[in-house]
Amino acid sequence: MPLQYGCQQVFINPDNQLKAILEYVCSIANSLTNCGIYYSRQIYFKTGKFPSKADLHKQIGTIQRNKHYQALYSDTAQQILTTVAESFKSYIGLLKGIAKGTVKQKPKLPNYRKSGGLALATFTGRSIKFKDGILRFPMGSISKVWFGIDAFYLPMPSNLDFKAIREIRILPRNRQFYAEFVYQVSFISADVDKTKVLGIDHGLDNWLTCVSNTGTSFIVDGLHLKSINQWYNKSVANIKEGKPQSFWSNRLAAITEKRNRTMRDAVNKAARIVINYCLDNRIGAVVFGWNEGQKDGSNMGKKNNQKFVQIPTDKLKDRIAQLCEQHGIDFIETEESYTSKTSFLDGDFLPTIGAKPDGWESSGTRITRGQFRTSTGIKINADCNGAVNIIRKVAAIFKFDLSGVGRGVLSAPKKVLLWTLQKSPRIYAGEA
Repeated sequence: MPLQYGCQQVFINPDNQLKAILEYVCSIANSLTNCGIYYSRQIYFKTGKFPSKADLHKQIGTIQRNKHYQALYSDTAQQILTTVAESFKSYIGLLKGIAKGTVKQKPKLPNYRKSGGLALATFTGRSIKFKDGILRFPMGSISKVWFGIDAFYLPMPSNLDFKAIREIRILPRNRQFYAEFVYQVSFISADVDKTKVLGIDHGLDNWLTCVSNTGTSFIVDGLHLKSINQWYNKSVANIKEGKPQSFWSNRLAAITEKRNRTMRDAVNKAARIVINYCLDNRIGAVVFGWNEGQKDGSNMGKKNNQKFVQIPTDKLKDRIAQLCEQHGIDFIETEESYTSKTSFLDGDFLPTIGAKPDGWESSGTRITRGQFRTSTGIKINADCNGAVNIIRKVAAIFKFDLSGVGRGVLSAPKKVLLWTLQKSPRIYAGEA
């Protein structure tokens, strides 16, 4: 089984001296990235080929003796140039995809980063020293000559094992700095039954609607998340009113960072709810309904499109898949065409995307956004109907038995909140 890696971001609250060092490291990383891009583009224009990462390391680090390369620790500089080489390699891969017909949108040649900006700097685990709860990050030889600084220091998170850390990234974002710890994750042997399956239908108000073939169902609430995103969009609009589109400020950076942190927290919480449910009920397979490119091609009106695109459902899907792999649960992704229109209880034929038979009609009707009525007049939750139909998409292939899914499962799903709002002590005391 391939190695799996986890990632944890830790906010850095630096003093003035550490902040200056971090800004210096990330600005040098930005400049070195541009040096690597410039050399790669020039070689491409002249020869039609891109230099490999080894060529970049040798040319910029050894032959040119680039000052930005020497200002950083050698491992860190090499990681930055490796990232540049991989971006050009990905560009070639996309061009090949266009030739094969697997990629439709023409890619652009990797371009330069904004001059004077800040870029991510990666320190490998072998270059970092750990002693007495403190991590030592080395600097390059020129930095020591220029500023008398050969290293900077950050505290080690108490919940991580230093021996498992593979790299630490200094990440500048919204005028703040984060330390991103990448560590090896150990696989967990969970007691699950591969015949038990959970189908997941994603949306907005109901972020995840989950139905299992064991006769249970639940919904992960999305209303609060949508409300937070709406607050963010209104706040940005108010701050930028009457100002140019490129306007940015400390206030905008602060509310953007707050919104992004909340979204990341929501992704982790929702994914953990799904995985814990599977472990508690010994469910060994998860089927997630997903249509590739649906965010780009969504057509739900201007307001709903904005809400749908900005909610990080794709990141949630990837996080669920990662946790499934870690716990030995099968993760199956399938297209979800016609799952919301087809009546499960009526046993309607379920078409695949682009292959709906002429004259096909559903036996049931979606009477409201959240309610579906079968041909016999039974009213069920529309999203639950979609979730069980998602399992139907792959049931024949994986031999999933759906006989345990009945009217009760589809009618009354349990609602699960991501955050529980705490009431004021005065309310408890009867003073409100």
